[in-house]
This record gives sequence, C-alpha cells and structure tokens, in this order.
Amino acid sequence: MRVTLKRRKVVVIGGGVTGLTTAFYLQQAAKEQQYPLDVVVVEASLRVGGKIQTMRKDGFIIERGPESFIDDSGNVCRLAHDLGIAHKLVYNNVGQTYVAVGKELYPIPGSLLLGGPPKVSSFITSGLISLTGKIRAAGDLVIPRAAENQDEPIGDFFRRRFGKEVVENLVEPLMAGTFAGDIDHLSIQSMFPEFSQLEKEHRSLLLGMKRKKAGRLAIDHFAEQPLQYGTFEDGLETLIETLEEQLAPSTVLKGVKVEAIEKLQDGSMKVALNNISPIQADAVIMTTPFNAAKTVFGKYEVMQHQPLMKSATIATVTMAFKQEQLPKYKDALNFFVSRNSDLAITSCTWNNRKWDGVAPEGYDLLRVYIGRVGDEAIVELSDSEIERTVLEDLQKAVDLKEGPLFTVVTRWKQGMPQYTVGHEERVQQMKRELYEEFPNVMLVGSSYEGISVPDCIEQGREAAARMLNKMMETETVQ
Repeated sequence: MRVTLKRRKVVVIGGGVTGLTTAFYLQQAAKEQQYPLDVVVVEASLRVGGKIQTMRKDGFIIERGPESFIDDSGNVCRLAHDLGIAHKLVYNNVGQTYVAVGKELYPIPGSLLLGGPPKVSSFITSGLISLTGKIRAAGDLVIPRAAENQDEPIGDFFRRRFGKEVVENLVEPLMAGTFAGDIDHLSIQSMFPEFSQLEKEHRSLLLGMKRKKAGRLAIDHFAEQPLQYGTFEDGLETLIETLEEQLAPSTVLKGVKVEAIEKLQDGSMKVALNNISPIQADAVIMTTPFNAAKTVFGKYEVMQHQPLMKSATIATVTMAFKQEQLPKYKDALNFFVSRNSDLAITSCTWNNRKWDGVAPEGYDLLRVYIGRVGDEAIVELSDSEIERTVLEDLQKAVDLKEGPLFTVVTRWKQGMPQYTVGHEERVQQMKRELYEEFPNVMLVGSSYEGISVPDCIEQGREAAARMLNKMMETETVQ
C-alpha cells in the first residue's frame, strides 16, 4: 500500500496532434488513478496543432494543412468520444477520381475505388493503362514472391508485381498527391506493410486481395468498403481546439524552444529552454520531428550517428471560384497527376463536393498540392508565381474560366517525413539506444511509426499509457 506518493512531472516536447493527445491521455489517466502528476507541453511556435490549421473566411472553411483522415483503426473516433465531440465528426461525399496522363484526365475504375479486388472488365476498358500495360499487370498472377523479410522501395515493389506503366500512371500519382513521396526511396514495409504481407501469404497481390479483401494503396483504393474520409464540423482544427481546451490550465508553454536535455544524478532530467528557466522532469515524451529531436541530445552520442531524416517540401493552394467558372468534370471529386503529364501540380480536390458546408452555395473551393521530392524549388516561388502556375495547370486540366475570388497559399518546408528503405529497422535501433541512455524518454510522432492523424493519435495515446504505467510500477513506498 502506498503511504505517500512523490509528485512527478512529465514534459511533452511538441504541441502538435501527437503531443496534445499524449498530454490529454496522461492527465486523464493520472486523474483516474489518483496519481500526482504534472504535465507540461513545450511548443516552440505561438500556436498548437502543428500542420493542422483551419482558416474560416467568409463562409469558407479552408484547411492549410491536412484536411481529413481515414480512420480505419478507430483512433480518431476514440479520441473524439473521449473529448465529447464524436457528434461533430463528419464524413465525405463520394465522387469520381481521375488521373491526369498526358493532356487528358482518365477516371480510375470504380472497382479500384469502391470494392474489393479490381474487376478485370473495368480495368481492361480503362484508358488509363495501355493494352500492353494491362497484359504486364496481369503478370502479378504468376510472378514469384520476393525473398523473406526483404524491404524495398515502393516503386520497385509495384513495378515487380504490375509493371512500369501501372506504377507511372496509378501508383506514383497517388503517392505524390498524398505523401509527396519519391516511390523509388520510400519503404514498402514502413508505408504499406499490408501489401508486403499479402505477397508473403498469397504470392499474387490480386489473388491475395480477392481472398482477403484487404489492403489499401495510398488512399485506400483497394479497401473493401467505399472510401470514407473524416473531419470535424468547422474543420480539422476543431480537434486541436478541443484538446487544448480540455488540458489542465497552464499545461502548454507556447513560444518556448527546448534546447537540450541533460541527465541529473538522481535519475531525473533537466530540460533546458531558450527563454525561461529549465524544467526538471521525471520523464520526457518527444513528439517533434526526428531532426529537431536529434539536436536536443547533441552532447550525447545517442541518435547522433543516425542520418538526418528526409522530408518533402510542399505547398497547399486553396482557391475559390464561382461554379460557372468550372464547367467540365461536374462528377469529379479530385484528380491526381502523373509525371507523364505537363502539369506542375500533383493533385486537386473539389473540397465543396467532398464536404458539405465548406463553401457558400454556388461556389467551388479547390485545394491543390504543388511540390514533391525532387521538385522543391517550385515551392520557393512567390505566392503570385505559385498562383499563376496553378491557374495555368487548371486551365489545361479542367478548362478553368477566369481567375479565383481569392487564393490561400501555405508552404510546408520539410513538412512531410519520408520513410525510406530501412526506416523501421533504424527507428527500432534508435529507440533501443535511447532507452539505454535515457530510459525515461520516449520518441513518438510522425517521424517514427505513421504520419497520418490517426497514426499520430495512436502513438500519443499509447505513449501516455506506457509512461504512466512505468512510473507507477517504479513508485517506492515511503
């Protein structure tokens, strides 16, 4: 039986969705367990939420960062329920997805979007892939599986299974438009382990999907059920605002940067800050990008031999138009862009068709991605130059008439972590090394085990549970 409990302090570094989720669940669990715990979130910027930013303007809801999530794991729904905002969850409308190849937009066969394994008939009749490309794709039925436990680039994996043309006109556009990633460096095991597992179990991906009705490609194009994206009423930042509101008063320190973490003789740590006194912490949960986390441990060997993590630089460009300015593709929800096209943008979504209530009646709200690995220079252009480039591409792709009512350009420099080949092994190694040197420090967030909003929420919730359990197990009787 505990006679007394020493009050403990956990410092959460980073106030994005991972950090806020971690702090929320730490405080909730400590309250339920009646465990004396103080939680401090240290955020370098003057706002929380990281890349989740919602602008509300004249009846328009504009997402400057991520605009939705696919919650197949239920992590967002669980958090929303715990926050009491599950009733504010909203889901997307359905529509046609296209891929721009050359000067044309080709619809992705409905079977690839809406149901189980691809239907041969719809794939054969699609103009997206040539007859030669379709014959090569069918080779997946007879090609042997790869060596056991072999990680490889996503591009190599799908070229080996389906051929070059499927990769160029389907896989790569979806990846670039979703993760801004270079498929010739991204890891299949880290990004899409379910496909790697399908090959191990069934050899053929097509046969495996037919038998298991599982697997997803970038945005769930092979899911058993129709695509279902989620967000919240009034935008994704509703989640961030609610998290911040429900944290205990004075939990978050904004505009404060962590400069270093040092070990103290009693087993605690000193968290050095740039503009206020250091914080003495019993435990630290780091949710910042790996490259930032690495500098914090600069005086120690831990993590220093690990190479800097590559990240993609992109910009989101949101434009509002009167609907008569976009007379073509009235069924389109979005389109992705193949490199076999002369367009600079990587994807475009009609947000007013995807979501109810994000634009006034009679207006189209288009959200465009521009920039990808290997094409970062375009993001360095001025807002007006980026706007002109996007407008020229929209005129080519969808026959746009006249200019926008307004444009919102948001740059994300080094904003999209790239899980290159060997990522999973590197992460496990650095966590082992960190545990040996700093047993009460955890690394979680988009740099490690998933970049999506649901992945980050799951990492934060699990880190909170593991850390609190560890602290309670080591509590001594006084």
